[in-house]
Amino acid sequence: MLYQLHELHAATVTPIRLMARAAQRIHSSPFNPMSYSPYGRMIAAAAEVLERVTDRYEKPAFGLDHTVIDGRTVPVVEEIVSDLTFCKLLHFKREAPGLNDPKLLLVAPLSGHYATLLRGTVEALLPDHDVYITDWTDARNVPLFDGPFHLDDYVEYVIAFLHHLGEGTHVMAVCQPSVPVLAAVALMNADDDPCAPATMTLMGGPIDTRESPTQVNQLAMTRPLKWFEDNVIHSVPGIYPGIGRRVYPGFLQLTGFMTMNLERHIGAHVKLYEHLVEGDGDSADAHRSFYDEYLSVMDLPAEYYLETIDRVFQRHLLPKREMMVHGRLADPAAITRTAVMTVEGELDDISGIGQTRATHLLCNNLPEAMHGHYEQAGVGHYGIFNGRRWREQVKPRIASFMRAHARD
Repeated sequence: MLYQLHELHAATVTPIRLMARAAQRIHSSPFNPMSYSPYGRMIAAAAEVLERVTDRYEKPAFGLDHTVIDGRTVPVVEEIVSDLTFCKLLHFKREAPGLNDPKLLLVAPLSGHYATLLRGTVEALLPDHDVYITDWTDARNVPLFDGPFHLDDYVEYVIAFLHHLGEGTHVMAVCQPSVPVLAAVALMNADDDPCAPATMTLMGGPIDTRESPTQVNQLAMTRPLKWFEDNVIHSVPGIYPGIGRRVYPGFLQLTGFMTMNLERHIGAHVKLYEHLVEGDGDSADAHRSFYDEYLSVMDLPAEYYLETIDRVFQRHLLPKREMMVHGRLADPAAITRTAVMTVEGELDDISGIGQTRATHLLCNNLPEAMHGHYEQAGVGHYGIFNGRRWREQVKPRIASFMRAHARD
C-alpha cells in the first residue's frame, strides 16, 4: 500500500511542479524585464528549487562519448555486449586502432543508485583501460514471470560476465559488490577456471562489517530480518512492468540516504537558491549535476536485499568462511592465482576502516607479493572512487597494480 500511496502523492504534486516550472521560465526569460530585477531572480530561484524537490529523477545517461589518450581525443561508443534479465554488460568502446590496455570489468553496486553513479570512475579509467560495467536493471521493470534474483544469482552473473570477457580480465568492485565478487573469484579459483581474473580490486566494501561498524552496519545488526521484510519490502504497483514483484523501493532507499545527512541536503538546496539569486551559474550547475544523479534511484529485488542483510551484515558468512553459493562453499582461501588489492577511505562512514582490508586475511593462500592495500587519507566513501583524489591518487595505484600482475 505504501508504494501505491507514493505514486498517488507523485501524481498529486505534478500540477504544482508544472506551475513551478512555468514560473521559473517566465521569471528567467530574457524577454521579461522582471528577470533582471532582484525580485524576479528570487521568484525564479524559488520556483526552480520547488520544481527540483518535487520532481522524479529517471535513470541518467553516462554521456561519455570521448576520452583523451596520449594527448589526442578518442571517440567512445557505448555498447551492450551481454544482456541478462537483471543486468546488462556495457562496454565503453574506444574507437582507436592499436590499443592494448587491460580489460577491466567494473562491477557497480546494486544498492539503490544506478550504475551511472560511477560515471566519474569510468571516465578516469578510460584513457588506460578497456572498460566494461554492470548496468543493473530497475526491478520494478522486470516482469514477475522472469523469476526472482538472489544473492547467489549475483555471484553467477559476475562469473558469467568474466567468462564473456575471457582470460586475463581484471575485475573491480565498488562498495556492495565486493562480497559477491570475492565469492565469485573464490569459486573460479577453486575450479582452476582459466577466466579467473588476473587481479581483483575491492573498494570500500563490506567484507567483514564486524570491523569498525558504522551506523549503516549497526542498523542491520540491531533489527531482526523480519523487521526489514515487514517495513521496507513492498509490491510493485500496476503501472510498471514488474507489477506484483516484491522489492525494496527506490524511494524508501532515498529517504534513508537523505535522512542520514538531512541538514547537509537542506543546506545544499538553500545554497542553490542563493546561487541562483546571485547569478552564480557554475555553482548552480554543480548542484544540479550532483543531485540529478543522487536522486535517481532504483528498486531492488526483495530476495536479494534480504539475503544481503542476513548473510553479509548479520551472519557474516563470508569472513567466517561459511558462505554457500548454489550449494558450493565460496572460501577466499581458494584464491591462489588472482592478485588482490583493497582500497579504503580514511573517513568512510559506510564501510568502516578495516572492513575491506579483511580480505587479505581471508586470502591466506595467496602469495604475499600478490596482495596490495591502499588507504586514501581525507576522503569518505565516495571519495575513493570519484573526485580529484580518486583521479590523482587512487586510480594510478590501481592501474599500476593491474599492470604489475597482468597475464600475457
